[in-house]
Amino acid sequence: MIYDIRQTTSYTYASSVAYADHVLRLTPINRAGQRVHAAALDVEPRADERREGFDFFGNHLTWIALKEPHDSLTIKVAARVAVESPADMAALETPAWEELRQAVAVTSDIDASSPAHFLFPSRMVSLDPEIRDYAEESFSAGRPVLAGGIDLMQRIRADFTYEVGATDAATTSAMAFGLRRGVCQDFAHVMIAGLRGLGLPAAYVSGFLRTVPKPGHPRLEGADAMHAWVMVWCGGEIGWRGLDPTNAIAVGDEHVTLAVGRDYADVSPIDGVVFAAGRHRLAVGVTVAAVGNP
Repeated sequence: MIYDIRQTTSYTYASSVAYADHVLRLTPINRAGQRVHAAALDVEPRADERREGFDFFGNHLTWIALKEPHDSLTIKVAARVAVESPADMAALETPAWEELRQAVAVTSDIDASSPAHFLFPSRMVSLDPEIRDYAEESFSAGRPVLAGGIDLMQRIRADFTYEVGATDAATTSAMAFGLRRGVCQDFAHVMIAGLRGLGLPAAYVSGFLRTVPKPGHPRLEGADAMHAWVMVWCGGEIGWRGLDPTNAIAVGDEHVTLAVGRDYADVSPIDGVVFAAGRHRLAVGVTVAAVGNP
């Protein structure tokens, strides 16, 4: 499926910002099953300095510096992206989770996509014993890793309440687990913490959902905003597979990947510093419109 993506992020500041330095992770790139036809990122006011690059995990970065006083900042992204339908999850034969755990524990691969980078605690995901015990209920002896991951995803969707405002961008996996509520970021962090607690690699993905669902399909939770889901390592033959705990579905051609990391801190769409006093107001609008088949 081919999508036209439009995203607008606007900051309005309570007082004039004398100087700002930001790093943006808002430009999609080519990935397995995803091809970018075109992408553009515009900043208003115009940045005094701007450069492009990539981080360790291959995500596209844009660094900007604004050296003149400004009362607002608007970032617009426009992209056309083609997403392929992935393999049917039911047809995938994955190793038993214990076998996979043993294999990744001794891997010597340190490439950016290696499962070794997604085994350990990260800034927003701790290896909490309570979350590990919760996840372990989905992984009976000898169960295929993907089957266990799907079951865990479905249990999180059933046991947690999707509630905007219950958490914020700084909420950790342990905090979200205690609340049993939150948004897509929290659902993903809890699932990642549970999988890593069992010794299974899990990555955090930020991206977008199709705004208007396919005919006869329900509207997905998290459309019209940035979304987050989980990639589970399923062994060398199959690789990474995406699971969306917010909607309890396998990631398909309605998901567009923006960035991949260990948790939200690795893929935050906008980071940086501003020299100003007072609060700011943030508004984000996203539209992902299907325009045809590849």
